[in-house]
Amino acid sequence: MTPSLRALVVTAVVAAIAGGLACWGTATWLRHERAEPSLHDVVHQRLDLTPQQMQRIDALEAGFAAERVGLEGELRQANRELIEAIGANEGDTPEVQAAVDHFHVAMGDLQKATLGHVFEMRAVLDPEQAETFDEAIVETLRARGD
Repeated sequence: MTPSLRALVVTAVVAAIAGGLACWGTATWLRHERAEPSLHDVVHQRLDLTPQQMQRIDALEAGFAAERVGLEGELRQANRELIEAIGANEGDTPEVQAAVDHFHVAMGDLQKATLGHVFEMRAVLDPEQAETFDEAIVETLRARGD
């Protein structure tokens, strides 16, 4: 593979990964500002939480923040491995596939942990609050799917 072709392939793969990460909004909706209210905003501003609920939610958020750091680090490591595998191999080799698989596992682990966190927070809510929470989740996912 010529150096210019290799650079083109690496650029295409990195662009594909970036596109995949852009679609991976489930994990990032909790911490990025945007025009529509974030799930964090809904929980802290629209649900009228009791002090006990707020304390439980704050504890869940603190625990997930620490877990998320590790999971995001694993995702970055998997991405580096993929870039290195593509740069060191000519074509779709077992090394490239192993790096792709690692990236997918890391991304899936982060997404599963995020969803688990969302459901843990939901369990703290009363039925009326849970309905508002569910509507916010559905709206967020719909907005990201368009």
